[in-house]
Amino acid sequence: MVTPAVKREAVAHLQAFFGLSERRACRIVAADRKMVRYQAQRAPDTVLRGRLRELANERRRFGYRRLFVLLRREGEPSGINRIYRLYREEGLTVRKRKARRKAVGTRAPILVEARPNARWSLDFVHDQFANGQRFRVLNVVDDVTRECLAAIPDTSISGRRVARELTALIERRGKPGMIVSDNGTELTSNAILRWCSEHRIEWHYIAPGKPMQNGFVESFNGRMRDELLNETMFRNLAHARIVIAAWAADYNTERPHSALGYQTPADYARALTTAIARPAARDESSARRAIAQPAPIGVNTNRAPVAAG
Repeated sequence: MVTPAVKREAVAHLQAFFGLSERRACRIVAADRKMVRYQAQRAPDTVLRGRLRELANERRRFGYRRLFVLLRREGEPSGINRIYRLYREEGLTVRKRKARRKAVGTRAPILVEARPNARWSLDFVHDQFANGQRFRVLNVVDDVTRECLAAIPDTSISGRRVARELTALIERRGKPGMIVSDNGTELTSNAILRWCSEHRIEWHYIAPGKPMQNGFVESFNGRMRDELLNETMFRNLAHARIVIAAWAADYNTERPHSALGYQTPADYARALTTAIARPAARDESSARRAIAQPAPIGVNTNRAPVAAG
C-alpha cells in the first residue's frame, strides 16, 4: 500500500524531471489532487516529543505502551494512538533481540491463591563485572503481586546464604505459603532442607529441564537481563549492589507491569490487600461474594490453594 506522502513525492518527481502538469502526474500515480495539495495543520508537539524522547532514553527497553502509561502519570492527556504516531516518527522503536525457539503445544497454568505471599519463586541470574569476574544475583519474586522481594548480587551464594536471606525476608514480609525453585545445588542443599523443616514451609522443586514451571521468576529474570544487565557495565560488587537495588525499587514502584493492567506491582499488592481485608458483602441469600479483584493470568481466586507442579 502506497502512503500519501510517497504519492506526493512521486507527483513532485514527475513534475520536476518530466515537466508534467499536476493533473497528468496525479493521473499516472493514481493520486487525488486534493491529497497532493493538502498541508497538515497539526501542532508540532515539540514539548511532547521532547518528553517522549527523554523517557525513551531513560528507559531504553520500554515500548510505546509503557511510555504512554508514564506520560499519563505526568498528566499528559494524549491518547495512545497519538503517542504511538510520535513514537514512530521519532524513530524510538525498541530493537528486538534475537528470539529463542518456543515450545509448541498447550500448557496448563499453575494455580495459586490470589493473595500476597501465597507463593514465592527463586532463581539465579548471572552476569560479569567490567574486569571479567562473574557474579550472580539471587532473585525472589511474589508470584501473585509480581513484586521483586529480593535481588541479592554476590560473587558466591551458598545454600546457607540463601537460608539467611529468606529468614530476613520473612521477618520483613511474613511467611509464604510455598516456595518454588529449580534443582540447583544451592537450593537442594542440606541447609535449605533443614531451613524448610525448621520454618515449616513447603518447598516445591520443578521438574528437571522444565524452567517454564517456574515461569514467574524466569520472566522477571528476562526483564532484568533485558532492561538492566544488558544495558549496564558493572564496575565492582559495590556498584552492582547499588544499581540492582535501585532497579528493583523502580521495578516495584514505578515500572508499569503489563500482566497487572499496567499497574505497578506495589500498587497491585496494595489494592489486592485492601480488597481481601474489606469485609465481604452478603446478598439476600447470605452467600459470600468474591473479596479479591481478578487475579493475574495463571492465578486462582479460590481460597483453597492447589499444589504446584
